[in-house]
Amino acid sequence: MHVAHFPNDQRPRWHAPVAALGNFDGVHRGHQKILDRVKRQADERGGTPVVVTFDPHPPRVVRPDRAPPLLLNIDQKLEVFERAGIAGVAVVQFTPELARWEPEVFVDTVLVDWLGVSEVWVGANFLFGRDRAGTYTLLKALGEDRGFRAEKIDPVRYKDFVVSSTRIRHLIGEGRVDEAAALLGHQYWLDGVVVRGDARGRELGYPTANLRTTNELLPAYGIYATIAIIDRRQHAAVTSVGIRPTIGGDTVTVETHLLDGSMDLYGVRMRLAFVQWLRPEEKFDSLDALTEQIGKDCESGRQVFARLGL
Repeated sequence: MHVAHFPNDQRPRWHAPVAALGNFDGVHRGHQKILDRVKRQADERGGTPVVVTFDPHPPRVVRPDRAPPLLLNIDQKLEVFERAGIAGVAVVQFTPELARWEPEVFVDTVLVDWLGVSEVWVGANFLFGRDRAGTYTLLKALGEDRGFRAEKIDPVRYKDFVVSSTRIRHLIGEGRVDEAAALLGHQYWLDGVVVRGDARGRELGYPTANLRTTNELLPAYGIYATIAIIDRRQHAAVTSVGIRPTIGGDTVTVETHLLDGSMDLYGVRMRLAFVQWLRPEEKFDSLDALTEQIGKDCESGRQVFARLGL
């Protein structure tokens, strides 16, 4: 997959680009529907399926005090795009100057002059340009005038609500990671490096890997069944997210115990995928009571993996 950056890179040499345009935070099922349509259209016309997205996330620039935590950072998004079969990604550097561009300027400068798009596909609610004045109707009209096709994809629904990044953030923030996964089309994950902690888990008989992550959004404090991915191998695990009230302290930690045995993981990169909430974080009267509960949590985790066939 070729990645091009606007405005620093030269015009990508993509033949008849069919572009998905949007922020795509989380690359959830609604986004995946757009990507699937773009790939199909590119195949039919002999073009290149591409994504046009923004970095940093536009709310960070136009209203930083209200910007939500991201589900995926830019590197993670690129990984998911490549896995989805996208051939090229145009990453548009979002700046205060670009935020002031009228919609017509963005279309002419980025989509027409720099990319030379043949088609552009967006979600039904996508807005762009100064003060979010650019609507799908305007994009379609500009496309007819500039010589490219513009189409939209209707929202994807799950049960009684529309799949959206906002909804997924709420679910993760409430610990409902299995429901979030249903909307994402994949489990929510954290990437990071295992760092040294205080070795308290090892003292209790349950050694843990302390993950230092670059992800912005942590699930709600609690205990989860998780999958730890290390060197492309998956390990069933149980993870604690929180401040460890029994032990004391106010530092938020993400600590994972591998159910298939202890490993020396210091300095190792790990991906942690959240499968299911097990229980809330709580304070115990003694370390013995905490140790007993950890044993029960591990058994609960094993039952989750047995039931799901993981």
